[in-house]
Amino acid sequence: MATETTRRKGIMDWYFRSNLLARILIGLALGALAGIVLGFFPEAIKPYVDNVKFFGDLFIRLLKMIVVPVILFSLIAGAASIAPSRLGRVGVKIMAYYLLTSALAVVIGLVFANILKPGLGMNIVGDAAVKGQAAAAPTLAQIFLNIIPTNPMDSLAKGDVLPVIFFACVFGIAISFVKDSKTPALAQGASTLFEVCNAAAETMYKIVSGIMQYAPIGVFVLISIVFAQQGAKAIGPLLVVTLTVYLGLLVHLVGSYGGLLAVFGLGVGTFFKRANEAMITAFVTRSSNGTLPVTMRVSEENLGIPRTISSFTLPLGATINMDGTAIYLGVCAMFIGYATGNPLTFNQQVTVVITATLASIGTAGVPGAGAIMLLMVLDSIGVKVTEGSAVAAAYAMILGIDALLDMGRTCLNVSGDMIGTAIVAKTEKELDLAKWGKARA
Repeated sequence: MATETTRRKGIMDWYFRSNLLARILIGLALGALAGIVLGFFPEAIKPYVDNVKFFGDLFIRLLKMIVVPVILFSLIAGAASIAPSRLGRVGVKIMAYYLLTSALAVVIGLVFANILKPGLGMNIVGDAAVKGQAAAAPTLAQIFLNIIPTNPMDSLAKGDVLPVIFFACVFGIAISFVKDSKTPALAQGASTLFEVCNAAAETMYKIVSGIMQYAPIGVFVLISIVFAQQGAKAIGPLLVVTLTVYLGLLVHLVGSYGGLLAVFGLGVGTFFKRANEAMITAFVTRSSNGTLPVTMRVSEENLGIPRTISSFTLPLGATINMDGTAIYLGVCAMFIGYATGNPLTFNQQVTVVITATLASIGTAGVPGAGAIMLLMVLDSIGVKVTEGSAVAAAYAMILGIDALLDMGRTCLNVSGDMIGTAIVAKTEKELDLAKWGKARA
């Protein structure tokens, strides 16, 4: 009986115990191969699409299902975790650093995407040639005005992303202030509310992890349909997207971060030499949260950052500092616009900057979170990922290579956390400069 139970339990054990990244890449490769082979039999393409599109559409719907709850609970928990008592000089400095570098990262991603134009000329069409583009682009003034909801519950029901982000941030910050209330009942109630929201956010991440177990199948189906309809020419745009993202990551790492280190009198080469253990761990694990113990140890032992600062700034950074994800969001949003024949307007690109920067507060530091945030960014610019649409097909292409892009962006995220923490420690005169080969001032 025990043997039979073990056998039943292990039927799919090989699948769930195998590496998710490997499974997604295998799904991508097999889907591309199946699509290319189908391209040689034009009469078989439509029957194949009709029979398998359900499994691809199922994946898209599962992802869309989770977007609004992830945004709401993640942002509330992230904003509420910043205790007002810590929002002194250190808090203000690190928050300014995280938000400004995130905004700069999105801009860098958009600049490279405008130069390299990934996806240009593909002209993907869906079953009903659904483009997913907004009928009319709002003005800049309207974009900023639309951030503030007139009815938060209505925005949640409609899935209006920017108003939900704004409300969640304000609500989370309010919770953090009430937690510090001198009235015990209020403080306890706010702490309970924070714990509920935090638990809800963790629950959402668990659901995301479950959905990602289906990702290899969804990616296989969606990619096979794209390649069956587009042929081998789809390979080039995917390579251009990967190149564009990694160019943006490299420029931000060396240019932006390196420039900031130089401005504050800290050696760029010294940082890379002493922080590479945490950077490599982030690249391999694809998780800012998972790398956090290594990041904190490296920061203290190798970079000379006191724990009194790093214990606040690094966990905060793992939650709200997602520069690599910001670059990814900018490039991928542009790719989907080009690939569907609807390049993003200037106003839409401004919206991407705003949304990606604000969303960085609640992007989970776990593998695959960026793909969920991409859905949110697309929705904010009126590009709807609807089952069977051209946008869904282009989004599927990004999902296929998301794991490869996730490695680089997580490495950048963790690097940014350590650099920001080192800069803050230097300005507070608490950095051990001997670790950087300098005499203490």
